[in-house]
Amino acid sequence: MNGKMPIRQMKESSEQHLVIKTHLQNSMNPSLKQPKTAQNGKGPPTQEPYNAKTNNQPSPPTKNRGRRRGRGGRKSDQGDVCMRPSSRPCTVAHKPVPENLVVGTPSGSSVENVVHACEMDVGFPSSSKSLSFARRPGFGQVGTKCIVKANHFFAQLPDKDLNQYDVTITPEVASRNVNRAIMAELVRLYKETDLGMRLPAYDGRKSLYTAGELPFTWKEFNVKLIEEEDAVHGPKRERHYKVVLKFVAKANLHHLGQFLAGKRADAPQEALQILDIVLRELSNKRYCPVGRSFFSPDIRVPQRLGEGLESWCGFYQSIRPTQMGLSLNIDMASAAFIEPLPVIEFVGQLLGKDVLSRPLSDADRIKIKKALRGVKVEVTHRANIRRKYRVSGLTSQPTRELVFPVDENSTMKSVVEYFQEMYGFTIQHGHLPCLQVGNQKKANYLPMEACKIVEGQRYSKRLNEKQITALLKVTCQRPKDREQDILKTVEHNAYDQDPYAKEFGIRISEKLASVEARILPAPWLKYHDTGKEKNCLPQVGQWNMMNKKMINGMTVSRWACINFSRSVQESVARGFCSELAQMCQVSGMEFNTEPVIPIYNARPEQVEKALKHVYHASMNKTKGKELELVLAILPDNNGSLYGDLKRICETDLGLMSQCCLTKHVFKISKQYLANVSLKINVKMGGRNTVLLDAISCRIPLVSDVPTIIFGADVTHPENGEDSSPSIAAVVASQDWPEVTKYAGLVCAQAHRQELIQDLYKTWQDPVRGTVSGGMIRDLLVSFRKATGQKPLRIIFYRDGVSEGQFYQVLLYELDAIRKACASLEPNYQPPVTFIVVQKRHHTRLFANNHRDRSSTDKSGNILPGTVVDTKICHPTEFDFYLCSHAGIQGTSRPAHYHVLWDENNFTADAIQSLTNNLCYTYARCTRSVSVVPPAYYAHLAAFRARFYLEPEMQENGSNGHPSKGTRTAGDLGVRPLPALKENVKRVMFYC
Repeated sequence: MNGKMPIRQMKESSEQHLVIKTHLQNSMNPSLKQPKTAQNGKGPPTQEPYNAKTNNQPSPPTKNRGRRRGRGGRKSDQGDVCMRPSSRPCTVAHKPVPENLVVGTPSGSSVENVVHACEMDVGFPSSSKSLSFARRPGFGQVGTKCIVKANHFFAQLPDKDLNQYDVTITPEVASRNVNRAIMAELVRLYKETDLGMRLPAYDGRKSLYTAGELPFTWKEFNVKLIEEEDAVHGPKRERHYKVVLKFVAKANLHHLGQFLAGKRADAPQEALQILDIVLRELSNKRYCPVGRSFFSPDIRVPQRLGEGLESWCGFYQSIRPTQMGLSLNIDMASAAFIEPLPVIEFVGQLLGKDVLSRPLSDADRIKIKKALRGVKVEVTHRANIRRKYRVSGLTSQPTRELVFPVDENSTMKSVVEYFQEMYGFTIQHGHLPCLQVGNQKKANYLPMEACKIVEGQRYSKRLNEKQITALLKVTCQRPKDREQDILKTVEHNAYDQDPYAKEFGIRISEKLASVEARILPAPWLKYHDTGKEKNCLPQVGQWNMMNKKMINGMTVSRWACINFSRSVQESVARGFCSELAQMCQVSGMEFNTEPVIPIYNARPEQVEKALKHVYHASMNKTKGKELELVLAILPDNNGSLYGDLKRICETDLGLMSQCCLTKHVFKISKQYLANVSLKINVKMGGRNTVLLDAISCRIPLVSDVPTIIFGADVTHPENGEDSSPSIAAVVASQDWPEVTKYAGLVCAQAHRQELIQDLYKTWQDPVRGTVSGGMIRDLLVSFRKATGQKPLRIIFYRDGVSEGQFYQVLLYELDAIRKACASLEPNYQPPVTFIVVQKRHHTRLFANNHRDRSSTDKSGNILPGTVVDTKICHPTEFDFYLCSHAGIQGTSRPAHYHVLWDENNFTADAIQSLTNNLCYTYARCTRSVSVVPPAYYAHLAAFRARFYLEPEMQENGSNGHPSKGTRTAGDLGVRPLPALKENVKRVMFYC
């Protein structure tokens, strides 16, 4: 099989999803009483008591006790009144984890890994088929109503039977393109006879789909394929294939219709998959497919990106189930492709120098080998033949020195002689190495000058900064232009003339979907009372620090500066530090104007030595008082310096640092200094601003009881890195009711593992026995220490999860949250709301009238606060699109929030307003941001932690084992990250 489920199996799978809600509700016992507090600080024998100070615990209201929201979506009765911490004793029935929530284990992990040998009385889920996501509780009403356009095109549901056939090709073929060529030839030969005039759609692997049945249930065909690419006018190679088609099942379109109408909760994935393949069939033949996108040099003239790369324009296409019915989501796309150049010209561009006259260095060879490995080339030295090969390596010797055996007697011949005698081709540049093609055992040599790169090869490795900038210039389109290009794409694709769409009875609208939206109001922000402006109402997603002081400005008495930039003279560095200190003071911090020791100049390669010298010299000067902050002036291009500095400061010295680039030191901007002062304040443990509603206790389902808000993300290694670990990060609010300060924890886990392994874990200690730990547990404990309260509500924003991973991530991570809570106190199960945040989607929202300036921001984008939860959203589940930020350039991308689990009974208005308001509390700037801050902070923390990897792990990954006495992070073979210092964990070090 090819990884796809046959229709019958998929149908059974999707129908079993219906049992989930019942499983969960039946297993949650609403008669449980609020857990009693441990007396005299007693708790689990192996850990500190969690509930030592619970006399003043606030309580959730009792009106919704033990209730799960049903289909009707009754609104929550909570949130209009502030409940002070001492209001009344808690009587809410907290819900234990369901006994039979799950089936199976996450892919790539064993049962032992998942359960962590946990013996708690908390059931582990047994199947993803026993869980249903939160249903929409109703639609939002808050905000100013308006109309926006979305890049969704209505697709009329076909009225024909859809049939699936299994395809077996012998001999087996690995290439989808070759598979497609075989099936295209089969259809050409047999459409009017054996196929009964049917025009099938093919997925390129194991499945063929038809509208209506074929005249057989099983049939074998013989297909002869001529490999056109091997020759122009010369001999053509023929290959013979046997193809067997076998009927599998029919797709249930009635089921799909019921799902779109909101009458069924489970999506019929097989029917959606067939329709998606049908609508992609013609584009697969016309364009170069990459994932769900299609590219072509003919859509727009390719632009050079440098070093042998060029950008191709294209479009993204996907069929989606929405409230308006089936929708075809079309968006513009761009990608980097390898320019189809003669190889010598490509190498010249790659190295940025003339390679025809100068010999190559070892570094040059390595760079060429890395760039060309896996790339397809065609030979140009034979007049009528264009054979294609895939590059496997580069010779260490120049072409003029290469010899190889030409017969069984090991008679040797030089490559130069062979090409001259065999093809009459004189090699001009013998000083260059040859390309090695084919397998390593039997090396075939091709001179570079006899090869050209084949067109249409996407470049999937990391782009450098110049290439990224060049690609962004191509992709950055104003909303009006992007909308026009999308409409032109739909017109050009002419779905009404598409023979496959016609065959299957699919009709696509050519008009953008018109959608009702609302613009949520910006929240009032609170600043310190000593400033001229105590409160602030942001305008169009932004404000500034003029006449305002940070609500909790910190004190920095002992700081130092290290200058790593040769071009910055000491007097310039001193002036910059003085200006920055003044800005910190003006912004509301107490900041000593003089450093502890004079500014220290150091070379970038001596970063560790410089940091330790400054740290200890400052300690000596202040008679043992620790340095609080180091300012570092870095060269604009600083390589690994930034990462090394952060790693040493945060995991070795326990020292906060603030890096500034040389270009900002020379060109001092008040706005830049103000933003840096915001970052310094939160790194020192302060708050810049808070929501006025938060300190007035007016945030529904946050202000009434102690609430902790989590953010979580996993960052994976770049393409091409096969063994580097993935990095998981979790942040959690540490203040209530302000919910503004977030502590963060990070860990390494198995390569490309999306499930966060260290949310909760147990291990055996020789003295204490079974010990509980993990990021969730640690952050719950730190919340308790910081606030004196234990959280009675959990809101969990999870970033970076694709739709296909929703079930798996929710099952595993919700279970970890449950176990972490239960490990702190028996029966401690605060209600959880679990929300996935997605930015990597292709829905774009446009103003209904681009000429109406009142409906757009300065960049022409929709206004910040625009929320959509109708028409283009899920037919039954609780999701919404929110554009919380003002655009700067290009077309804004709204964030997509999907509430997978909700025990707090949020209304649509409550979760949408909370999410939008939180976007105004981001610590690093005075703008609302595009993603809710806890998720944003988790992303920053995970990105930061990649600098903590040891150098060989960063470059090659690591299969090494941890040293004696250390535990692996998540999976065996993944070396743990160096631990953050305790004082670093408590503050927003990642900002």
